[in-house]
Amino acid sequence: MKAERVLPEPHRFAVCAYEDVSIKEFYKGIFNEVYIFFHPFIKPITIDSELLNSETNPDKFQIINHCEKVTWKEFLALSGLKSYEEVDIGLRTRILGLNKDFENKEFKEKINTVSEKEKLVPPTEGMLPELLINNLLVAIKEEKYDWIWVGDEFGTERKLEYIDDLIDQDTLARHNLFTHDNSILITTHWDSHFSMICSDDKKKLDRILERCNLEGFYCDDDTEIYWSVRNTNKG
Repeated sequence: MKAERVLPEPHRFAVCAYEDVSIKEFYKGIFNEVYIFFHPFIKPITIDSELLNSETNPDKFQIINHCEKVTWKEFLALSGLKSYEEVDIGLRTRILGLNKDFENKEFKEKINTVSEKEKLVPPTEGMLPELLINNLLVAIKEEKYDWIWVGDEFGTERKLEYIDDLIDQDTLARHNLFTHDNSILITTHWDSHFSMICSDDKKKLDRILERCNLEGFYCDDDTEIYWSVRNTNKG
């Protein structure tokens, strides 16, 4: 009889924080600061919006060259939703990512209705947005990094990539990116419409955020992956 194989705990500098635990607690001793940034809605400008909703899978450069981002703040103004929490819950409800006690079909329908009216494509969960990838990579390069590790969700595989190659090509297949000195991690939760930048240096993180003009917020000690549900149901 063969012994059961149990994976070792992954390196926390290389993976997304777990659900149902404080994000900052998960990264304690590794990263001092974590910034959650929202995946934007996509507005096709010189490309048919149907191509973004089909199985044609437009590449990164088609999206960068022919689309614009619409921020969650801008979507709030268009939709009448009242908070980022409502946007996040609506997006999660669309993908059946919440149990019935927490989903909100009204928020979901507002997202669907406004997206159809304004010809917007809602953000995709679980992967870095094409409209943000290159800006993030350039910002990391400006912090004097030429290479970056690209790892899988479970911390079992990683590949060292030349950052310029990732910028110039459309080959980024996985969405945990971390520097060789373990001081920066960009990670995306598989069932969420946002990503996180983690760092042991707040000044470094602030510079990256400024260069990329990202929309989101810094985690506090209580922020979890399902922050929108937690915030909405406090008290």
